[in-house]
Amino acid sequence: MDKPSPSLELPTHGAATLPSVTVDSYNIEVRDDDGFIGDKASKGAFWDIVEKWRKALRKAGEDPFGKTATEDLSKKQLVDELEKGDPEAAGVVQSAVEEFSQQFAHVIRRFLRTKEWRDTEAIVIGGGFRGSRLGELVAGRTGLILKAEKIKVDLEMIHNDPDDAGLIGAAHLLPPWMLKGHDTMLAVDIGGTNIRVGTVELNIGKSRDLIKSKVANSEIWCHAKDETDRSGAVARLVKMLEDQIRWNGKEKLALAPVIGIGCPGIIREDGSIDRGGQNLPGNWESSSFHLPGGIKEKIGEIGGSEAMIVMHNDAVVQGLSELPHMQDRKSWAVLTIGTGLGNARFTNRDVKKTK
Repeated sequence: MDKPSPSLELPTHGAATLPSVTVDSYNIEVRDDDGFIGDKASKGAFWDIVEKWRKALRKAGEDPFGKTATEDLSKKQLVDELEKGDPEAAGVVQSAVEEFSQQFAHVIRRFLRTKEWRDTEAIVIGGGFRGSRLGELVAGRTGLILKAEKIKVDLEMIHNDPDDAGLIGAAHLLPPWMLKGHDTMLAVDIGGTNIRVGTVELNIGKSRDLIKSKVANSEIWCHAKDETDRSGAVARLVKMLEDQIRWNGKEKLALAPVIGIGCPGIIREDGSIDRGGQNLPGNWESSSFHLPGGIKEKIGEIGGSEAMIVMHNDAVVQGLSELPHMQDRKSWAVLTIGTGLGNARFTNRDVKKTK
């Protein structure tokens, strides 16, 4: 028999070749002498810097944030202080942004020196930290630092809200023929703190490259606060999916019988997690655990058709949401600043020069 056309092949978990891009690398672990460099560009690293500057002021009895613990401060509070607050408080925030930006620039330099990231033209900044004014300030300052050093790479902010990007990107895991004739699909974004489940409105009739895709309905659950175990997390995830299926039925939407999942770690072709799931509730790297299989067993069918589930790394999926805006690039990457630093690098399979 003739080999089927690549466009008609079924997607596989953690695939290196996707319909529109090749995933050159993801979740690579770059080290310095003092450990993994990704640890220097996480949300935790930023708050550690804030605490360091506050500690220096406390010794002088002049902490402008008073007795409020650093972990109880919000990004919005810091932005308010920076823009119209106490000068010393603004100084703490400005110092933290500068120091974190210097660390982030170092992280990017190290990634660009790896063979996997060679000749990267642009880096998209995503993750929960990006969804704040602080994240925008860090990205802007980091970009200036790299330009001053004549490092030729563009830093760009992810276009969609990071919460939505981790869902929208799931549509790009699938070949177009699997979505044709459907209004929506289900997507899951699993993070070290939260799990999001949503309905992605495809809008294929408005744009075949999915640039018009949007999240029509979603639910977020902070599993870190509930201190749940693995079984409890999967049960809650399944319930969230079932709620979305019912919502689609109520809205009379043609829901595709597919579920796209973004999950931390190295995703094997069989759908198991090799490593990198240490921030998830329980042991997700166990040889006896298979998330796609567990979900399929519970969900069964969607709209009368057998549900198909495809899973990839969460940074890969979030990065894929930016694909419609990267058509004029050959090689590009994504860094997601969240509980950890997610990373992925792509090569477009069909470059459309527009410049």
